[in-house]
Amino acid sequence: MALDFDSEIKALRTTVKSVRDVSDLDKLERQMSELEAQASAPDLWDDPDHAQQVTSKLSRVKSEHDRVTGMEARVDDLEALVEMGQEESDEETLAEAETELGKLKKAVGELEVRTLLNGEYDEREAVVTIRAGAGGVDAADFAEMLMRMYLRWAERQGYPTAVLDTSYAEEAGLKSATFEVKVPYAYGTLAVEAGTHRLVRISPFDNQGRRQTSFAAVEVVPLIESTDTIEIPEADIKVDVFRSSGPGGQSVNTTDSAVRMTHIPTGTVVSMQNEKSQIQNRAAALRVLQSRLLLLKKAEEDAAKKEMAGDIKASWGEQMRSYVLHPYQMVKDLRTEYEVGSTSHVLDGDIDAFIEAGIRWKRGQERDAAEE
Repeated sequence: MALDFDSEIKALRTTVKSVRDVSDLDKLERQMSELEAQASAPDLWDDPDHAQQVTSKLSRVKSEHDRVTGMEARVDDLEALVEMGQEESDEETLAEAETELGKLKKAVGELEVRTLLNGEYDEREAVVTIRAGAGGVDAADFAEMLMRMYLRWAERQGYPTAVLDTSYAEEAGLKSATFEVKVPYAYGTLAVEAGTHRLVRISPFDNQGRRQTSFAAVEVVPLIESTDTIEIPEADIKVDVFRSSGPGGQSVNTTDSAVRMTHIPTGTVVSMQNEKSQIQNRAAALRVLQSRLLLLKKAEEDAAKKEMAGDIKASWGEQMRSYVLHPYQMVKDLRTEYEVGSTSHVLDGDIDAFIEAGIRWKRGQERDAAEE
């Protein structure tokens, strides 16, 4: 059956229009104009921190504007390509149009998902922490597998990352690891990955070759910004310093440069050892601690609102995704029901479809809760 380009292009235009309406291009253009005026001020760099905020926000707003208007131009180009191929009955041109149609549908779908990221902190960069759970050495190995999966995903997207802390397990894998994804909307995108992940496989650490189930927890928090009002009294913080170490306890630093910071009122603990000096590790630890307390504060506010509104049945399950390597191959998200059979691709960072399904599911849950 011949591809119905007309209906496909019409559907694309409808989606792009809805994205355009939600994106509010007029507002983006006003913001661009205001930020460009600030960025051109001769005294801008007298305050480097403020200058960095202005230029970063200008880049982000311009990128969002160009993303939408650029998509409209691509649809126009596709329509022209189809018309040329049909008028000349050129199969090669029509095949090229079909390929571009597939790419464009994927890009428009991603753009549509981006419009769903409208939460309070969704525009933020993200701090991701992975911790080994039940399952012994297999759980530690699974935590390292997840760490690699997310770093490979970020690499595929061209997103810069920075590993802040790694705590190695004795035999293999990681007890925990923390890293930043340093791009706008990283938090809104990755927030749906938070939760308990489960791995089922034949354990490579079991000499009897038995099947093992292990768990790892993923935490995602928005990166703190200088404009956030999270003040932490010094009396509420306990700071311990220790010597950084690598796999198997091997010393990688001859000074006590690593920092463990504990927020006494909540018991929140943050460790940093990947920077070169104690001062740098202390600053990084404080930034991540503030980010976690910011999210904790929001969770408490949300809980209070839910209590006032009554019981809302829209909660995340304790276990959100299963990775099964034996007796069959499957990765399945237990919230969205999305699943694939290619476990190796997923563990190599091909998780876009899971993230997209998670964002759509989460927004659907929020809409249902708001209607109750």
